[in-house]
Amino acid sequence: MKKAFHNIVSVSMALLVLFSTSSFTVDKHFCGSILMDMAIFSEAESCGMEMHEHSDTTEDSVDQEFCCENQKIAIEGQDELKASYNSLDFDQQLFLATFTYSYINLFKGLPLQASPYKNYTPPLLVSDIQVLDQVFLI
Repeated sequence: MKKAFHNIVSVSMALLVLFSTSSFTVDKHFCGSILMDMAIFSEAESCGMEMHEHSDTTEDSVDQEFCCENQKIAIEGQDELKASYNSLDFDQQLFLATFTYSYINLFKGLPLQASPYKNYTPPLLVSDIQVLDQVFLI
């Protein structure tokens, strides 16, 4: 039971470190106010309704607004994992040292005591005396 709990805690801590350090981007493509496509780790596909700019520019052309919009959300992971022991104040260092010492000493086993009856065998049971005398504890 203890080993299984230890394995579960170890795997969950490893996954926590993995997910806290990973970075990713979420790319969304809106056509008007409707979400058309959403992609993680890549670019979202367009709906094909973007207006292309023409190479000939005339003064009579009216600027038209695009109905499509792309949003990119970048989520940055943690870069620094190593916590410095010197950044702790004295009270935190004292607590950490005391906790570590008491935790290590918690699992020290008791010294084995020799059993004086180890080499002796119990007497053979010829008959059950309680059944013969009909004396039973209630």
